[in-house]
Amino acid sequence: MELKLSQQQIGQRIVELRKVKGLSQDDLAKSIGMSRPSLAKLELGNRGVDVFELQKLSLTLEFSLDEFLSPDFKVSQEVPNGKEKSTNKEELRISVPSLRVDKFKNVLLYILERCAGKPNIGETVLYKLLYFCDFNYYELYEEHLTGARYKKLPFGPVPYKLDSIINQMIDNGQLKRVKTEYHDFPQTRYMPLEKSDLTKLSAAEKTVIDNVIQQMSDWNATKISEYSHKDMPWLATNDGDYISYNLSFYRELPYSVRVYDDEN
Repeated sequence: MELKLSQQQIGQRIVELRKVKGLSQDDLAKSIGMSRPSLAKLELGNRGVDVFELQKLSLTLEFSLDEFLSPDFKVSQEVPNGKEKSTNKEELRISVPSLRVDKFKNVLLYILERCAGKPNIGETVLYKLLYFCDFNYYELYEEHLTGARYKKLPFGPVPYKLDSIINQMIDNGQLKRVKTEYHDFPQTRYMPLEKSDLTKLSAAEKTVIDNVIQQMSDWNATKISEYSHKDMPWLATNDGDYISYNLSFYRELPYSVRVYDDEN
């Protein structure tokens, strides 16, 4: 059988079919006897697929090979076993992050409770801590922690609308903004004036945040910025664009926080 589609087209169709079926990359990889890294490369269009692999995919994802290889192939939203509603919601939830303001405030307060007293925790470090909490959680659970969107700016990933949320928290007496210096450079710091509501954070969410704090909260702005610039979501994003959470699935060590089965 001759495959006339590009690797990118095949990869995109597999991603769409997998999401409609409500399967994670791990689920699909195990079902077809492929390593998760190999499936990730296939979905990105960075590797080809042979006929035997395509046949296994067709059985698991329930598509016709003839239709799949057609130039005008469209992914059907009618999924067997009555899963249409839940999987459509899942696809939307994964693809489009939606800011959960209360969750974002609690995560911010929790980080500041643990770290605000450290002299290195200015805005630059704080932005990176928030970024790694959000993207590490998404890589692990395929769900958004705060739903914040991050832009690729020159000094690193910056959460969108953070200023408006912080100003609101200052007005509400939850935070205090402090202007100071750190190693002779101007620094903006934030001090929590109230505790986070731990009932709003699950055990899994708290564990991810704690791990980020333990690993990075002693790093200065230069070190954490350089580290973030080598993270796959950052590297694969154009300057000024929003960083896709889905890029966290293509991380490699030491950035990946999820244990994947690897053919090597």
